[in-house]
Formats: sequence, structure tokens, C-alpha cells
Amino acid sequence: MTEPSIVLYGIKNCDTVKKARKWLEKNTVEYRFHDFREDGMDSVPLKEWLDEFGWPQVLNRRSTSWRALDDGQKEAMDNATALALAGDTPTLIKRPVTVAGDSTLFGFREADFSELV
Repeated sequence: MTEPSIVLYGIKNCDTVKKARKWLEKNTVEYRFHDFREDGMDSVPLKEWLDEFGWPQVLNRRSTSWRALDDGQKEAMDNATALALAGDTPTLIKRPVTVAGDSTLFGFREADFSELV
């Protein structure tokens, strides 16, 4: 059996991840789900995402994890800091992250998913 070409990264109890998974299943799109907490961060291409898109695109600045950072951490944020923090606290990453071939999406918008598949 071949590996699905779409990988959905996130946390299974995240409402936005649930919406994305439901959309993929409703549209019979095969995908592999990688749970940051259960499957770990070792194989997550976090550095590549940060290098390509930058921390403002990768981190969820509306999350409770972001709000828990002190002002100094937020003001000094750069890709290296984001890599260290999100590696330890994956709930800082905007979810879901959907990778399909050369395309990467952060968050869930139905129109974007329709174009992706």
C-alpha cells in the first residue's frame, strides 16, 4: 500500500484540525495524520516551514500558548526562537499544517483545501 500524498499535521482535539479532517474524509481524500503530541516532533519539518514561510506564518499568535509567552519572548521572536519554542510546545504552531507535494497550508479554509486536492 502506498503512502497518501497529503500529510495533515496537528493535534487531534483541535477544532480546526477536526474540521479539516472531516472535510478531507467527506471528499474522500486520502491523507496521513501526524499528531504533534502523540507522534512527536522529530519528523515534523518545522525548520523547513520556518525557513520558507517565517515565524509569523507558522506560529498561531491567537493561541493560549502564544499568550502564555512573556512580552520579552514575543518581542524577540525570530525563526530560531520559534524553532526552539514550538519544538517544545507544538501548540504554538498554527493548525492544521497540510502538506501536499510542494504545497503547504497553515490553518483550514475550505476554498484552499479545494484547490489543494
